[in-house]
Amino acid sequence: MNVFGIGLPEMALIMVIALLVFGPKKLPEIGRSMGKAIRGFQDASKEFEAEFKREAEEIEQAVKTPALPESKEVATHEAATAESNNHAATSSQQS
Repeated sequence: MNVFGIGLPEMALIMVIALLVFGPKKLPEIGRSMGKAIRGFQDASKEFEAEFKREAEEIEQAVKTPALPESKEVATHEAATAESNNHAATSSQQS
C-alpha cells in the first residue's frame, strides 16, 4: 500500500504520533473533519469538471453552426439602417 509515497510503516508511525498528540477523544473528530474537507474538495472538482465539459460542448456547437457570410451580414445591416432612415424621414415629414 503506497499512499502519496508513504508506505504502511510510515502511515502507522504517523497514526501513532497523531494518537499521542491529539488523544483518543479528539482523533475521531479530526478524522471526520478531514473526511468532510476531502468530500468538499471532490464535489468542487466534479462541479468544475461538469462546468468545463458544458462550456466545451457550447463552444463545439458554436463552431459547428455555420455563421452568416460577411456579405449577408453587411446586406442585413444596410437594410436595417435604410429602414431606420426611412422611419426617421417619415416621422420628420409628418411633423
